[in-house]
Amino acid sequence: MNFLDRIRSRARQRRRRIVFPEAGDPRIVEAALRIARDGLAEPVLLTSPDSLAGSTAAFPGVAVVDPEIDPRRGRCAELLFQRRHTRGMTAEEAYRDCVEPLLYAALLVGIGEADGSVAGAASTSSAVLRAALWAVGPEPGISTISSSFYMLLPPSLVRAASVLTFSDPAVVPEPNALQLAEIALAAASARSRVVGDEPRVAFLSYSTKGSAEGPSVDRVRDAVAIFRERAPEVSADGELQVDAALIESVARDKAPGSAVGGRANVLVFPCLDAANIGYKLVERLAGAAAIGPIIQGLDRPCSDLSRGASVEDIVNVACVTALLAD
Repeated sequence: MNFLDRIRSRARQRRRRIVFPEAGDPRIVEAALRIARDGLAEPVLLTSPDSLAGSTAAFPGVAVVDPEIDPRRGRCAELLFQRRHTRGMTAEEAYRDCVEPLLYAALLVGIGEADGSVAGAASTSSAVLRAALWAVGPEPGISTISSSFYMLLPPSLVRAASVLTFSDPAVVPEPNALQLAEIALAAASARSRVVGDEPRVAFLSYSTKGSAEGPSVDRVRDAVAIFRERAPEVSADGELQVDAALIESVARDKAPGSAVGGRANVLVFPCLDAANIGYKLVERLAGAAAIGPIIQGLDRPCSDLSRGASVEDIVNVACVTALLAD
């Protein structure tokens, strides 16, 4: 059983309620039908039943919710008002605005009526994240919302781990040391729930253990110190070049005695540029399967999709979302 089979099997055992606000996108509808058919979760589409192609009977196992008339609208509006009134939002505005689909999906997660949400096939990442921050917010102790891709490597590339976490390829452009540390904390926590193994965190750089100097190297070193203070139980090291992080023979030469050298499974890149370029190189040139981006650091899971996501991608992200739900 490969990684994708495992996450689907584990999602099937959990049967979480996952809400999809972009019901106008045929990929979302097809993914919801497939999720219901395969018993991976309990999908919820946000839309007026009249807007669907066919009657709701044509969507077996899929709940259809119209925010305008949903009896939970008042609870969603109250949560939105509680979270936004200090920014000037009135109760009337909260009741009026909460029905926007991205926001309503996140609010259903926020009030506990859904276990997670999946959006972004037809929306920008900034819109998805804004809804999640307004309705859910960051998990305690984390102020940085970030993302990861789970890279399923082809057999020819497998080293110590067949699945690598790449973080952060989608959210924070130029993280400072604290943000880098929090990105790593969130990635390690999410990996434990999604992959189910022990995270081994490598903070990547163009330098390995003092082989070079520069402001970005200093930032990575500071991040490692913060991470170790906040999560001393998690194996982590840096700064490491990527070959020292992944290949044991290189690690023996460049970073002897490293706790993760040659065995890292969570790669924390120094900036979004590097992470985004890195995951796409591995996906396109090495044939790795990229699952994500998975938003991490939220108090409850609200996942973002690439706007080029396939139905298969949407199903995979929904399964990961189910695994991140409490």
